[in-house]
Amino acid sequence: MERITIEQLPALFRSIALQFEKNEELLCEMDSRMGDGDLGLTMRKGFCAMPKILEEMDESDFAKKIRKIGMEMTDIVPSTMGMLMGTGIAFGGKNLAGKDGMDAEGVVLFLEGYSAGIVKRGKCERGDCTVLDAIAAAADEARKAAEEGKNLAGVCVAARDGAEKGAEATREMLPKFGKAAVHRNVALGVMDQGAMAGLLFVKGLTDYILKK
Repeated sequence: MERITIEQLPALFRSIALQFEKNEELLCEMDSRMGDGDLGLTMRKGFCAMPKILEEMDESDFAKKIRKIGMEMTDIVPSTMGMLMGTGIAFGGKNLAGKDGMDAEGVVLFLEGYSAGIVKRGKCERGDCTVLDAIAAAADEARKAAEEGKNLAGVCVAARDGAEKGAEATREMLPKFGKAAVHRNVALGVMDQGAMAGLLFVKGLTDYILKK
């Protein structure tokens, strides 16, 4: 598989949704320690709605379709994380303007746009112990793999590995946002639940590519 086409977007997001379905309880458990305890529910709700919306969406432009599904996410899940994830997806789509699919370089552009969207919406930086730490690390490793000449699968695997490292790194960070910031004294050693959500997104993307 060399690239993801517009016809494959519903299946791609179905793979991503599957990650959130399988890990709903885990995300809720993680969120209960530092947040409201409903992150798994909201992420499953948002991502599981996306495949059908994509199938029914009347849009023939690849990048615009991704931008639109990102904006749909912010409507379906109007929570902080829903806004961050939706904006990230929309910015990722914006970064793919003019492309009719997502190849190895496209994955890099998408993830870099995703990171930019999170920064724009969340006013956060790397090291703030958020979803950005997973997605930005995924973008970095994807960029390195693409520059080494890796194909689509190779770039996605690198992105997944980067997201895992980025999420793990949040164990050593002190959160600056939300309820987690109130419990900073017990945050060290605990992976950020938002970073885990970012990791699951990249895992879903990679799983889809590897199964093709």
